[in-house]
Amino acid sequence: MNKSEKFTLAGGAGQMEGVLDYPADDVAPRGVALVAHPHPLYGGTMDNKVAVTLMRTFVGLGYVVARINFRGVGQSAGVHDHGQGETDDMAILHQWMTEKFPGLPVTLSGFSFGTYVQSQLAQRLAAAGTPAERLVLVGAAAKKWAMADIPADTILIHGEQDDTIPLADVLDWLRPQDIPVIVIPGADHFFHRKLGHIKSWVTRLWGGAGLTGAETDTASAD
Repeated sequence: MNKSEKFTLAGGAGQMEGVLDYPADDVAPRGVALVAHPHPLYGGTMDNKVAVTLMRTFVGLGYVVARINFRGVGQSAGVHDHGQGETDDMAILHQWMTEKFPGLPVTLSGFSFGTYVQSQLAQRLAAAGTPAERLVLVGAAAKKWAMADIPADTILIHGEQDDTIPLADVLDWLRPQDIPVIVIPGADHFFHRKLGHIKSWVTRLWGGAGLTGAETDTASAD
């Protein structure tokens, strides 16, 4: 059975509220995943259904997953800082998790606004010589935010009918980098009735090591 625990951590604007989710007791963690949620001024929290789908996917893959509420959300102190402070806070979470789970690779994942935060953090980590294991971006916030260039092996998933971040904007951002994107037919920005595709594709591209048939089921969870 998977275990979850709440935590607080000192961030750049005060206390950050978060949750750790662990794989089953008999599964040795194969890595750490940090999941970033959508825009806080539009109701985004760490319990957003896409963020939770990413968490469950990585837990199923054997990762310890950390999520935080960004500044001003839930019990996290501060106010929205247009992505800069949020990236700083995610970097603090990254350092804390690498100290808590030394030697384990760290994957960065995010949805919508969270993709901007994670792309910026990935760039910082690469520049410091400690690159993330991988980047997984769902509903990448192309043109809405100054997304950093991303590694060639980044997993990108987008909805065909996303009217918040149009697919055309994502393709314009990716074209100079020559990086492909997985397009889910009929999916809107929040992947209504399409959440199972996120889990299915991430699992498939990770190789599905150690997963059961139930865990790789593509049925939608929303």
